[in-house]
Amino acid sequence: MIKKFMIVIGLIIGVIVLIGAVGIYYTKPNEQLILDFIKKNPDKAAIKLIRNDTIIAEKNSNRMMPLASTVKIIIAIEYAIQSAKGEINPNEEVSIEQLAKFYVHNTDGGAHPKWLESVKTKINNNSISIREIAKGMIRYSSNANTEWLSQKLGLQKINKRIESLGITDHTEIYYIVSALFVGKEKFPNIKGEDLENKLRDLSIEEYKDITNKVHSKLATDTIYKSDKGDLGMNIQRIWSDNLPASTVHEYATLMQKLNSKSYFDSKTHEYLDEVMEGLMENPANQKWLTHAGMKGGSTAFVLTKAFYATDKKGNKTELAYFFNDLGIIQNTRLRNSMNQFELTILTNKEFREKIEITLRN
Repeated sequence: MIKKFMIVIGLIIGVIVLIGAVGIYYTKPNEQLILDFIKKNPDKAAIKLIRNDTIIAEKNSNRMMPLASTVKIIIAIEYAIQSAKGEINPNEEVSIEQLAKFYVHNTDGGAHPKWLESVKTKINNNSISIREIAKGMIRYSSNANTEWLSQKLGLQKINKRIESLGITDHTEIYYIVSALFVGKEKFPNIKGEDLENKLRDLSIEEYKDITNKVHSKLATDTIYKSDKGDLGMNIQRIWSDNLPASTVHEYATLMQKLNSKSYFDSKTHEYLDEVMEGLMENPANQKWLTHAGMKGGSTAFVLTKAFYATDKKGNKTELAYFFNDLGIIQNTRLRNSMNQFELTILTNKEFREKIEITLRN
């Protein structure tokens, strides 16, 4: 009896070890995985890679796709320009409570709490500077910071900035935290499939109008957000599909502007680099990079990234790659490999050549 019991235990342990090994294999960072996915799933992927002003790879570069948090680059640029012009004071202190109005628990992957923990020594009298709010928006991807900063800078000015940057393929930026409550606000007594159908029938203009109303409520009513309404996966999919959208062509070109260090005036770049180039605070990166910046974004269905770098040899690299309509496993595996993909592009000539050949047709 004991022998049979030990055999059963051994089998169970073996299965657990096998599952663990498979899990490690499937989630291990692998640059080839991303390249293969782009090649095999042209309906779900887009990429544009530029090296020293030469296009290395371009696939679906003009396809409009949801940006998720990568759109925050535009807001960071507007912040830097307004700071440089003296239209806002980046050192102005803002109450943590003002930001908290736009924090919705369990909707940002813990980004806002992680940011607050990282700046706890910079909080004075329960307040934090706008420059730290902007950095938290990019480096920690705090949606609460984004919503507050969008209000501070002005959505109208942010959207005009898109045009002034020469970007033509880009949908309007709106309050993305407030968008979580569109179903609750417009259809408070409807849930499930009926709510999904109602939301899909809304025009994007009506959808955005509702986000403005919700934003005003979040700013004044601390109880409003305690009930999020129905945020099931089908409802989250609509939220994801409706997020501001653009193309990898537009964002790779935008990365060229940031990487040039000459598109904006020096004062603007000073404020912008402080926000965008958190990578350069790592001493290991300082050894081989002159500067580098990035912003990624994700939902349950979307992964996006825009990246730029100049190395110590003067090589300039700009990259934008977007994924949409992902399953949970696809999302996890791709997300775990994105940093490795970018690092290999920067450091491995053979891999860059492989990308060029693989995605040529």
